[in-house]
Amino acid sequence: MKPIVSFDVDMTLLDHKDWSIPASAMETIEKLRENYTIVLATGRDMDSIFSTAIRDQIQPDAIIHLNGTKVTVGETLIYEHTFDKNLLKQILSYAKQTPYSVGTSVGEYDYYVNPEVVNEHDRRLWGECRRNFADADMLAKLDVRTMAFIGDEDGARKMEEEFPEIHVHMFADKRGADVVERKASKAVGLARLCEYYKIPLSRTVAFGDSMNDYDIVKAAGIGIAMGNAMEELKRAADYITDAIDQDGIKNACLYFEMIRQEEI
Repeated sequence: MKPIVSFDVDMTLLDHKDWSIPASAMETIEKLRENYTIVLATGRDMDSIFSTAIRDQIQPDAIIHLNGTKVTVGETLIYEHTFDKNLLKQILSYAKQTPYSVGTSVGEYDYYVNPEVVNEHDRRLWGECRRNFADADMLAKLDVRTMAFIGDEDGARKMEEEFPEIHVHMFADKRGADVVERKASKAVGLARLCEYYKIPLSRTVAFGDSMNDYDIVKAAGIGIAMGNAMEELKRAADYITDAIDQDGIKNACLYFEMIRQEEI
């Protein structure tokens, strides 16, 4: 079977400066497709309305969604994990006593503790907030795979200390984090795909930029941090490539001879 090359989406493939994938990255993926299994490994649900356009542009062979809590090969679901409901209730109760927000979006509703924090975050980032907020306590009645934390690094660290069962992985912009049970991660998702495709982890390459990529970058045969990655991820990586807007994907693939210059 072909080796696996996995890519985080936001600020690894998708540049937030113009919300597009650099042309050199798309050209590289097309060349890799001949000899590699193309995987997206992301905190997003790539089947959601907010992400399907990116999914369809890249046309991956498999996807590690929502930090490893959902894994698909083509249209086939091969693994799914949902948050322990008692743990979820405890996290929401804890968050209500903090100046931070925790929650997630399910369907057309946004279930967040302290929704005013999310409102301010969205307005600062995009100039407006278009959320359809609903009672966060309703999450305990829904199947939730992962949640988001909106706040700073200190708040994320304290939440991890309070709940050792979870990871609170900061986003690269340090304005928020993914909240996921430790039993699920991108690295676990990659291991499941290796089992599915019957290849060893040593025949995998993983690209990332933020702390939810830490485990997969460490686990992969070759872990590559983008030039714009968080410093802790860079220290964990086998190789640091250029930034997303400086042909980082292409340059790393050339360095490891995954593609040849004359091919692109």
